[in-house]
Order: sequence, then structure tokens, then C-alpha cells
Amino acid sequence: MFAAIAATHGVSLPQVILRWNLQRGVVVIPGSSNPAHIREDASVYDFELSNAEMARIAALNRDEKHDWY
Repeated sequence: MFAAIAATHGVSLPQVILRWNLQRGVVVIPGSSNPAHIREDASVYDFELSNAEMARIAALNRDEKHDWY
């Protein structure tokens, strides 16, 4: 599913996940030492996920809580 959404927008899987969080109002701080990944992570403002795409991703929720958020 993520691959299909990424292909629709011409972006990578991490960009879809970053964009989904941003559209939900979650502050994301991606990290990488790879300059190409840093540029890619910063390029999440050139597209927007549709309401249907947002809902498809949200439907994956398993109501789990993790220490890192």
C-alpha cells in the first residue's frame, strides 16, 4: 500500500510516512548522515496526501504504544 501511494506521488516510502505524520500535526525530526537522504527527507512539502490516502494509512493503527512517542 505504501509503495502504491509513493508511486502515485513520485516520492519514496519514507517521504510518504513523513508527510503522513506532518499532515496529522506530528512534529517529525528525521535524521541521517547521508546527504541524499537529508535532501529527500526535506522534500516532503511538494506534495500532499489525499484524505483517502490518509485514511488508508491510519487504518493500519494497531493501538500500540511505544516509548519513543
